[in-house]
Amino acid sequence: MADDTTWRTSLTLLGRLRDGPKDEAAWNDFVNRYGRQIYRWCRQWNLQEADAEDVTQTVLLKLSEKMRDFEYDPKGSFRAWLKTVAHHAWSKFVAGRQRGGLGSGDTQVGELLDSVAARDDLVAKLEEEFDRELLEMASERVRQRVEPRTWDAFRLLALEGLSGAETAERLGMKVATVFVARSKVQKMLQEEIRKLEGDEPA
Repeated sequence: MADDTTWRTSLTLLGRLRDGPKDEAAWNDFVNRYGRQIYRWCRQWNLQEADAEDVTQTVLLKLSEKMRDFEYDPKGSFRAWLKTVAHHAWSKFVAGRQRGGLGSGDTQVGELLDSVAARDDLVAKLEEEFDRELLEMASERVRQRVEPRTWDAFRLLALEGLSGAETAERLGMKVATVFVARSKVQKMLQEEIRKLEGDEPA
């Protein structure tokens, strides 16, 4: 589970970048968190290490430019906003490669990078990272609102994979109560994620 520092940084990371483009700490957090995802994606698409590093830096740069200029509609989904920003950044990156003849010179790598499938796959990876941020924040909010044993029942059942009987025995609860606790926390998490994604984008 995220500690308090991770919670504070991940909660508003993308919003902090949008609202404070000169926030150096936010950019460091962004590069650390999303840069790893982009680099991993590059390697999965069989880019060599040097090419993967170049692509990661370029896409992060393009994302940063778009996030500074993009107008976010607070009535919309923050995930949809991120997806649009990532699509724009990717298009700009590909256009720059085509103009400047950038890359390793391997036409197969170039074709992969230029493909719609590659772009959509990268966007999906960035969305997965954003989903992790949402889940971390929602989990922290819910954990603070429920009894410790209620949270522990959810954690042991849903996150650690213990059986109802094992969880009940460990916590000194009835099996039925353990499952009620899990259901309650799951519902609260879903509500918090909806709020964070829609009502509280930044």
